[in-house]
Amino acid sequence: MNIRAVLVDDERPNLENLATLLKTYCPQVSVIGMAGGAAEAAQLIRELQPDIIFLDIQMPGETGFDLLRSLDKRDFEVIFVTAFDQFAIQAMRFAAVDYLLKPVDINELQLALNRAAGQLHLKQGSQQIRNLLQLLKNQNNREDQRIALATMKETRFVNPEHIVRCESSNNYTTFYITGGEELLVSKPIYEFEDLLREHGFIRCHQSHLVNKRYVKSWKKEYGDFLSLSEGPDVPISRGKKEGLKHALVG
Repeated sequence: MNIRAVLVDDERPNLENLATLLKTYCPQVSVIGMAGGAAEAAQLIRELQPDIIFLDIQMPGETGFDLLRSLDKRDFEVIFVTAFDQFAIQAMRFAAVDYLLKPVDINELQLALNRAAGQLHLKQGSQQIRNLLQLLKNQNNREDQRIALATMKETRFVNPEHIVRCESSNNYTTFYITGGEELLVSKPIYEFEDLLREHGFIRCHQSHLVNKRYVKSWKKEYGDFLSLSEGPDVPISRGKKEGLKHALVG
């Protein structure tokens, strides 16, 4: 599969370095254009209609996010290439949008491209970008925040309030949604712990992450378990007891 890419960065050496990495280590990618700013990039994207954009966030004038907001059509995948920005990265993880930290690691670049190639046929990249931009716009309004959960068949956008619990199985995590729906995501549970902590989720066991709004009681009859308003009881590991007590009463 040939992937047509546009690279956007205000520093020419960064553009040339990324183009060289792609040519050397990612032969499935053809760089069809490079831009040094948002306005130039917008014109290139409209003219060339790339499959994927490698996009810097911090640029003079308009940022990479501003560029995405300005486009009427976003029928492409995006991989952000950025210096460390904790909030932006947290939002990108929440929206299941790929990013690479500068300087670009070759293995991370190849993994991000593989994920992008897998998403291209789903045609859901624009939904993920819309979700990301909405998160950035309403960063203090949790009611408007939806987490992107990428399954084998689709990417679902779910309000964290509707997630009852998460359960891990090796490198997979099952999300149990109110009403009995289950979503299997091919990521380990620890990747979601930090993302969901601010939404009231607590780790009660190595394999379990629960939304404390659904906790009814702490059972101690045959070991320690959390009884939930939906679904089965969830075990509590010995090492999580003390932190769990503080989290539930906090």
